[in-house]
Amino acid sequence: ADCYIRISTNLSILATAELEPLSKFLNKFAEYFEVARKTEGRVASDTDLKLSDTLRYYSRDSKAALDLLYRRSRRLADFETENKNLEKARVKHKDEKQAETNQQLAKDKFENISKIAKLELNDFKTRRIAMFKKSLTEFVEFELKHSNVSKSPFFLLFLRA
Repeated sequence: ADCYIRISTNLSILATAELEPLSKFLNKFAEYFEVARKTEGRVASDTDLKLSDTLRYYSRDSKAALDLLYRRSRRLADFETENKNLEKARVKHKDEKQAETNQQLAKDKFENISKIAKLELNDFKTRRIAMFKKSLTEFVEFELKHSNVSKSPFFLLFLRA
């Protein structure tokens, strides 16, 4: 788009310095590049929006999956801590029942979050693939729409003139 505006400007300047028939041609040619610049600007804008939306969505989903894995690792650390506390309680023969209860509770929490994590990660994988397919399809549709616009009747009229 930046190149098109430079070409358009220079052709307009050149048109003022040349003979009348060539001047007319150069002005029409400059007008075409101005239209092409606007079209290219829209294409670039739509492309940036579509791709940035895709990356933003993927970034949020990835962050959610990372947070889930962090919570799971915290539950694993809690479970390991309770295992150590149970071993200490057995050595001292003190509060063994409470330590066993705490260890079982930590184990249940870890197993529960592991099941949830497995389901969530499988869902994330499915959603990610579907989202990328949808985004890629929409991106290609944008490109097709803009390629049809670039073959506008203006350019065809320009060629006949």
